[in-house]
Amino acid sequence: MSEFEHDHDQDSQEWIAGKHPVMEALRSGREINKIWIAEQMQKNAAQLIVAEAKKAGIIVQFADKRKLDQMVNDVSHQGVIAQAAAYRYYELDEILERARENGEVPFLLLLDEIEDPHNLGSILRTAECTGVHGVIIPKRRSASLTATVAKTSAGAVEYVPVARITNMAQTIDKLKEAGIWIAGADVGATQDVFASKTSFDMPLAVVIGNEAKGIGRLIREKCDFLIKLPMNGRLNSLNASVAAGVLMYEVVRQRLNR
Repeated sequence: MSEFEHDHDQDSQEWIAGKHPVMEALRSGREINKIWIAEQMQKNAAQLIVAEAKKAGIIVQFADKRKLDQMVNDVSHQGVIAQAAAYRYYELDEILERARENGEVPFLLLLDEIEDPHNLGSILRTAECTGVHGVIIPKRRSASLTATVAKTSAGAVEYVPVARITNMAQTIDKLKEAGIWIAGADVGATQDVFASKTSFDMPLAVVIGNEAKGIGRLIREKCDFLIKLPMNGRLNSLNASVAAGVLMYEVVRQRLNR
């Protein structure tokens, strides 16, 4: 068995693919075992990564691009791959403490069975840009933190705490006990997110539903209020990550204005 095959079988390892995701992993102090760079990669881009890796004492190996293709299959790696310790999932209490430590009004995202890793990655990228304190995903029927998610997030996965929970309904109850209001994004809601009476200036968790089915019935019933985005075209819904992005920035806009 080759060194690569042996490492790839370890459950404790994750793959990070792409120039920006690998660079952000290095800058964040992520525990990285080794970096592979394609021999065909542009010299300047390779030098930046090699310099960062050298500062961290991480081994860099140059290899043919075809080997990197085999290592991460269909993920676009741009000529660089890192083998790192598995992503650490956070506890719910850690995420709430993060907001308290910063002296900020809590702002969380609850993703109710988002299955597309590209959607999860895009949501994490916007969450990092908008100061979301943490993203909560279920352990079952949900995308998890993978190389594709990391690549799509452009490295945001290194900075946004993600919690994996077994029961979304119980998690919502726990958040309510902590004083968090739960807002569900639902196409059937009567409340327009841009209406003057809609306020997000409180401890808040926004629920984004599954790409096809939306928010589950039980979770919808547990929300304190439901909100929708206005739809003026012929379609009645947005991509999950786009809708999440619009909602996140509306929360930011309101909080900046107040």
